[in-house]
Amino acid sequence: MRVIFAGTPEFAAIALDAILAAEYSVPLVLTQPDRPAGRGLTLQASPVKQLALKHGLTLHQPSSLKSEVARQPIVDARSDIMVVAAYGLILPQAALDIPHLGCLNIHASLLPRWRGAAPIQRAILAGDAETGVTIMRMEAGLDTGPMLLKESLPIADTDSAGNLHDKLSEVGARLIVEALARLERGDRSGEIQPAEGVTYAAKLAKAEAVLDWRQAAIQLDRAVRAFNPFPGATAQIDGQAVKIWRAELAPGAGEPGLVLAAGAEGIVVACGEGALRLIELQKSGGKHLPAADFLHGFALKPGQCFALAAD
Repeated sequence: MRVIFAGTPEFAAIALDAILAAEYSVPLVLTQPDRPAGRGLTLQASPVKQLALKHGLTLHQPSSLKSEVARQPIVDARSDIMVVAAYGLILPQAALDIPHLGCLNIHASLLPRWRGAAPIQRAILAGDAETGVTIMRMEAGLDTGPMLLKESLPIADTDSAGNLHDKLSEVGARLIVEALARLERGDRSGEIQPAEGVTYAAKLAKAEAVLDWRQAAIQLDRAVRAFNPFPGATAQIDGQAVKIWRAELAPGAGEPGLVLAAGAEGIVVACGEGALRLIELQKSGGKHLPAADFLHGFALKPGQCFALAAD
C-alpha cells in the first residue's frame, strides 16, 4: 500500500520509522512548518521532518489544509491510506476523503477516554491506573472514529509524561504496522466507540504547572510527573522561581508550602494533605540537579515557605 504519513513530534517519528521498516511505500510526509526553538530562536525541523529527509521522502509543510492548493500534494501522492500521529493540524473532511481507504490515527489513550490534545498528561493527572494506544479511523469529530486496535499499558507510580510517552510511542508504532497489514488483507472492520466514559484531554497551559501546596501531596506528585518534560512543574520561594522535575510522597504535615526538611535525600514540603519530597530541581537559568547539589547553590532550611499558588 501507498501510505501518506502526517505527524510532527518524536511520538510520530517512531511510528513513521516502523512503517518504513515494514517496507510500505510513503509517497508523501506531512509535518508542521519549522518552528523557532532554543535561546537563539533558530528554526528547527520537527523529528518527523528530520526522519523524512534522512530517507529522502517528499515533504509538505502547510500551515493549514483548508485550501485546495494546500491539499493538492495529498491528491498528487495517489495514496491508499493516510496515517496521522500527533500532527498538530486539523484535517478537514476534504483532506480525510482523499485516500480511498481513508485515514488512520494513532492516539495515545484508551478511547473514548481522553480524546484530544494531551491524553498522556491528563491520564497521569487524573491518577489513572492504565492508559494505552488506540488505532482508529478518522472522521470529522474529535477522536470519535471507529477503533481498529487497542492495547493497554499500566501507569507506574514513577511514570512521568516523558517516559510514558516513550513507552506508548513503541506500542503505537507496532500497532499501526499491524493495522496496515490487516487492511492489506482486506480486514476493514472497526468497533464503534461507546457513548459512556468519554473524557477530553485539553491542551496543557503553563499556568497549570504552578504547584498549589494546598492540594494533597498525591495530586502534586502527579502534577510533577505529568508536566515533565513540558512545561515543568514550578514553585516560588523567596521570590525566586524553581522548577521541580522529580518528587515523591513523604511522611510529614504542616502548613501548606512549609519546608519540613532539607538535605541530601531531598526537600520535604508540607501539602494540604501529607508532604512531598522534592528530589530533582532547577533554579532559573540553572541545570537540573539532584536535591543535594541544588542545595549547595540555593540554601533552603526548615521553616522557610514556598509561596501558595494564586487563586
